[in-house]
Amino acid sequence: MGIFQPKGVVYKSAAKVDLGPHSGEFYLRANVKAPRMAGLLVKIFALLLESRILGPILLYFLKRNNLIHKLVSYADLEEDPVFVPLQPYEDIKEQDVKSLESNLSPAVLVQEAVDCLNPPQTILSNPNFSFRHWTILDYSSAYISRKINPRMVAERFIVAVRQSSEPSLNMSFFINYNVEDILRQATESTLRFERGQQLSALDGVLVAVKDEIDCLPYQTTGGTRWLHKVRSCKDDACCIKRLRICGAILVGKANMHELGAGTSGINPHYGATRNPYNRDKISGGSSGGSAAVVAAGLCPVALGVDGGGSVRMPAALCGVIGLKPTFGRISPLGVLPLSWTVGMVGVLAGTIEDAFIVYAAISGELPMHHSRTYSNIHLPVLKSPNYISGVRLAKYGEWFNDCANDVRICCSSAVDKLHKQYGWEVVDITVPEIEAMRLAHYLTIGSECSNAVASYLEKLGRTELGWDARVALSVYGSFSSREYLNAQKIRNRQMQFYKDIFTNADVIVTPTTGVTAYTIYNDAFKTGELDYVNGAALVRYSIGGNFLGLPAVSVPVGFDKNGLPIGLQFIGRPWSEATLIQIAYAMQALCISDCRKPEVFFDLLKED
Repeated sequence: MGIFQPKGVVYKSAAKVDLGPHSGEFYLRANVKAPRMAGLLVKIFALLLESRILGPILLYFLKRNNLIHKLVSYADLEEDPVFVPLQPYEDIKEQDVKSLESNLSPAVLVQEAVDCLNPPQTILSNPNFSFRHWTILDYSSAYISRKINPRMVAERFIVAVRQSSEPSLNMSFFINYNVEDILRQATESTLRFERGQQLSALDGVLVAVKDEIDCLPYQTTGGTRWLHKVRSCKDDACCIKRLRICGAILVGKANMHELGAGTSGINPHYGATRNPYNRDKISGGSSGGSAAVVAAGLCPVALGVDGGGSVRMPAALCGVIGLKPTFGRISPLGVLPLSWTVGMVGVLAGTIEDAFIVYAAISGELPMHHSRTYSNIHLPVLKSPNYISGVRLAKYGEWFNDCANDVRICCSSAVDKLHKQYGWEVVDITVPEIEAMRLAHYLTIGSECSNAVASYLEKLGRTELGWDARVALSVYGSFSSREYLNAQKIRNRQMQFYKDIFTNADVIVTPTTGVTAYTIYNDAFKTGELDYVNGAALVRYSIGGNFLGLPAVSVPVGFDKNGLPIGLQFIGRPWSEATLIQIAYAMQALCISDCRKPEVFFDLLKED
């Protein structure tokens, strides 16, 4: 293809790029040129891409037409590559925080987090709200009062999951759950409460786990039908061990997009996880199962893995909280290494308080390990009605407004509320080269996923994959060393841009997704689907958190005209989770009274 080599962009030095609101930097909208495909079309396309003759030609034009060649492949950059976004630890001065040593046990950290809720459940205890999710402290209080016990809740959970799987609902929440193991954990927790020996506020609380995280007695499939055959699960992931120490009941492996290689949550092997607010809509990917079980009331919290917005995106679509900590904050031990420099464990929850409690529980290694890159953890003291003051919200107007009209109006209104209610300042900024970063991230996550499964697929063959995953891996495997290195140079540039932005702002505020949940079509059930236009809209605002290792949180702030949830995202400085949680807590206070009950919802704490 040498004679057809496209001309790449020549980037000026990152240090010379103006980040001010009147910089003159051109905002390039996502230039996605690919029709939606499913059913027979996606099968034909997959086979063409796998053809030795036609495949390279098709891939060449795909990458050229979607500006990968221009912005990444043949770009001229003077920056050095940065391969891992492990930001240097800084002891950031944050408002109203409790600083703790990192070697405390998970149960102690949970209690410290509960003590930070001052007073607990102030916002959520208002009986005038039309709907709210039961919280961790609701479950804990009910257990302590003996109104109900973990065994009873587990039994209700099992009945509810079976109901959700019936043809009338067909929600496809889980890939696997083990009734015997759930009841065993619940019985042990019940006995602890009867003896007055509960381990923490998480004791007896149901937690679902994305099937990308090792959790015994289950095998880890990564959403495939084959990975568990060649990679056995022999131990719990570090984050799972920490939750067990706290007494949490791990209830099964939540459904996910196969190999995390998509944004819809439609899995041809285990079903399309449906959105509890509208069964005909997607839940989002790739942690769609984790978001949906929380939205539907089956668990107050769930674990996901966020490689390209895969926690925050489904959280926004399903109307729940999605928290992605700083890269390195949570141990990757026992998590499938599908995207090891961009992906990490995150938390999905009905409220920011619950996300905070679980974040405290799973942060870092187990106490006996000593591989931490920082020395302490800051927990925010959540005070109501006195929220933190003087927050500076960075907003890039052209980027912020590049979304569906309902999303733009709702998110703009939410930002206005923050300014009017708390006096927070909105700072106009420019974030350069957003589309180049999206493509560089896609190239990076694709290369890492392809590398992670290559040795397995050499033995098994691609026929074990779903058709949409076959297309994804064909594209992923086409990236060259030059393209990968250029992507890492773009990562370096963007890390410099964001560092400069955070000298004048506390967080960057954006919508979480560019569109709300879209329709699941029948032709996608058996093959999955390719919908890169909607996919680009869904990930438009989330890439920086992954590619640059930054913490970020999505908070539900309203609904579109069809009653589908909309999320607002805050992206923070490295290691500033405490401030992010404070900001999310303040945002939640302004929006929680408008929460609506999902179409599919199971009330596990209802009184008989």
